Amino acid sequence: MKIAIVTGVLGGIGKESALFLCRAGYTVVGMDVVEAQDLSDFSGCDFTYVKGDLSNAEARRALVDAAAEKGCISVLVNVAGVAPKVRRDILEMTEESYDFVMGINTKGTLFLTQAVANKMVEQGNGGAIVNISSCSAYTSSTSRGEYCISKAGVSMITKLFADRLAADGITVNEICPGIIETGMTAAVKEKYDRLIEGGLVPLGRWGKPADIAKAVVALCDGTFGYTTGQSFILDGGMHIRKL
Repeated sequence: MKIAIVTGVLGGIGKESALFLCRAGYTVVGMDVVEAQDLSDFSGCDFTYVKGDLSNAEARRALVDAAAEKGCISVLVNVAGVAPKVRRDILEMTEESYDFVMGINTKGTLFLTQAVANKMVEQGNGGAIVNISSCSAYTSSTSRGEYCISKAGVSMITKLFADRLAADGITVNEICPGIIETGMTAAVKEKYDRLIEGGLVPLGRWGKPADIAKAVVALCDGTFGYTTGQSFILDGGMHIRKL
């Protein structure tokens, strides 16, 4: 039995990643911060839901324990993330907003990865860790600086754990999505519609959660078994510099 942990499992990328992993034969233990009102999308899947806040140490322990009860943990997919509740110029960013975003996106990801990595090392069977970062890890957006900083932190978390865990046969990679059609981007849809129409994304469309989920599975199933510490940019070509 292959056990996969997925955080942010009720959001667009998290849910799609969990569903794709289920179809690939994984037993998925997922966590999100809200009550699960409807899990019908997971019908037919070997899926367990754990409610919890990633920034909370007790919630992280409960998630790892729930997965370990099912067997050997093979995969961790760190998807959970938040944007600032209010976008503010970096000159007006508040400590409260910074702490909120960093507590989930960076601190939560770091210490959950640490807990799962220790479990994988103890198991001695290798594994795969995939972090969902963002194009914001390397692209300035001065109205949500705390988000950019938090995702840049995820990129370094990826490298650090890839370095530390390579000898144990555990790969650690990150995916940097571009403009993806999720609940997080719904509030700025009109803005990005205009930018995409204006040529910001060479492929000319929004990314879909499934675009990311397919890459998640490939990084978990051994397709990229000789790759670790790598950033995979899935942004429709937005990163291309052109004259």
